[in-house]
Amino acid sequence: MSGSERLREYRGKRDFGRTGEPEGREASSGDGDEVSREAPLFVVQIHDASTLHFDFRLQVGDVLKSWAIPKGPSTVPGERRLAVPTEDHPLEYADFEGVIPEGEYGAGTVIVWDRGWYEPLSHDRRGRPVPFEESLERGHATFRLHGSKLRGEYALTRFREGDDEAWLLVKAGHARADGRRPTPDPRRARSVCSGRTLAQVAAGSHGE
Repeated sequence: MSGSERLREYRGKRDFGRTGEPEGREASSGDGDEVSREAPLFVVQIHDASTLHFDFRLQVGDVLKSWAIPKGPSTVPGERRLAVPTEDHPLEYADFEGVIPEGEYGAGTVIVWDRGWYEPLSHDRRGRPVPFEESLERGHATFRLHGSKLRGEYALTRFREGDDEAWLLVKAGHARADGRRPTPDPRRARSVCSGRTLAQVAAGSHGE
């Protein structure tokens, strides 16, 4: 499936003239080869929409596979976080922060909390590497994040299929209680791109 086909749902939900979100460029026949030669990117955005949540995105080919994580990704080994799949997003979305206006899909403020690249780590039972997209289709994918804030090995595991599909995002290692804060306070967290908080981005959109 081409990037344009994968982005049909994303584009169908948005009025790009109002939201300021990237529409996503049309992929050429050679783009897939170009993408495969580069380290795939990941991005975590904080989205203050109808419910405040984190959006976790991994580049797979020429799109960002996306999950909404209500409590955000944990840095504590073994701690599980619910991850609800959402529509694929264009690669350009990794740079997006701003305010989606009222009345539009996903209305609210967005900041880029973390961004970097990841290493696919999935293997079959014989220890042979499995293409990352295939591992996601099978319902279990492991990877190592190299970000400014998130680092180390994580796993995404699907535990429910169908219309209410749901996954778990877990940091590798054994669970432990060591007093560390597992996730940031989203209201105080700052963008890895601009250094701004949600409130500062929202205020800036009104010329303050």
